[in-house]
Amino acid sequence: MSPEHIRLERQDAVATLTFNRPEIYNAMDEPMIRGLRDATHSLAADPTLRVLIIAGAGKAFIAGGDVAMFYKRRETLAAEIRPMIETLHEAIIALRDAPFPVVAKIHGAVAGAGVSLALACDFSIAADNAVFTTAYAKIGQSPDGGSTYFLPRIVGMKKAAELIMLTEPVKAAEALALGLVNKVVAADALDAEVAAFAARLASGPTQAYARAKRLMNQTFDSALGVQLAREADFFVECAATADFKEGVTAFVEKRAPRFSGQ
Repeated sequence: MSPEHIRLERQDAVATLTFNRPEIYNAMDEPMIRGLRDATHSLAADPTLRVLIIAGAGKAFIAGGDVAMFYKRRETLAAEIRPMIETLHEAIIALRDAPFPVVAKIHGAVAGAGVSLALACDFSIAADNAVFTTAYAKIGQSPDGGSTYFLPRIVGMKKAAELIMLTEPVKAAEALALGLVNKVVAADALDAEVAAFAARLASGPTQAYARAKRLMNQTFDSALGVQLAREADFFVECAATADFKEGVTAFVEKRAPRFSGQ
């Protein structure tokens, strides 16, 4: 991992991965994308982790790809760019497959691959100064990072076409109405809101969350019977966990459960 581009911090069972190129609004270059891929794979394999927060340093979440780098390599980029895109896509898949909730902590500019990354997270909490734009069409590009997968599923095909082709900016309130984010808060309350939300998730039944996430990942590609069979399998698996035993015991004893994540 490149510490110049990706900062990773850990507090108990919650990790925070921060994009760290604030001078250019965290625009993605090759070291940052490699750092993201390496970090997501490492974190996903950590059995003690229960929540991951994705954030951006400075005034923005992520302002997309590094267009200045694209410009410098414009004559050769078509022959060179595929490995960088595929590395980004490995990270996107790792976030979706991670056996714990992933929370995007969003503020300022969210553009291009920044939108894709935010959509790949399980939850997004945005400051009221956040502005989203897919941006790709502005530089004559089609999307990467999963925007064309996530957006139609969240907003419908026609609205997705509008967001991708017209690239009109979407402010935080509209993003909430469209379902792009879960919650909008005042910018000066973002840190506290995300910390409290992550703490709530970290105290929850991590094994159940992991299986629910896997089920939701598969739902659009599964027939009803297949999905029901998976639900039965995962219910049985959860019934063998310590968290299930604690959950039903707490219910019967009329107290709050104390989940261990096991």
